[in-house]
Amino acid sequence: MRRRGRPGLLGVAARTAVVAGTATAVSGSVRNKQEQKQEAAAQEQQSEQAQQQQIAEQQQQIDQLQAQEQPAQPAAAEGDDLVDQLEKLASLKDSGVLSPEEFEAAKAKLLGS
Repeated sequence: MRRRGRPGLLGVAARTAVVAGTATAVSGSVRNKQEQKQEAAAQEQQSEQAQQQQIAEQQQQIDQLQAQEQPAQPAAAEGDDLVDQLEKLASLKDSGVLSPEEFEAAKAKLLGS
């Protein structure tokens, strides 16, 4: 004989179990998706940090190379300037404007002796 109307105790318990199981499955699925999103965001952030660090290291290497090149250029220009000044002094000495003693004094001054 079947009862009609309200479900019995067993029916209520079965329905409650189904609802609770479904809620647990849904909340677990939502939690898993949120964790996956957080992991993906963390990996992306780490990747960006690694790229920024690599860019910073490359920029530092470029700066070091530029710093090494810069002193070489003025030294070459300074050497050329010194040679030009010595040539001018020699031509002044050869033309008779400077005496040999004046030439030697001016040369010593240029050479820092």
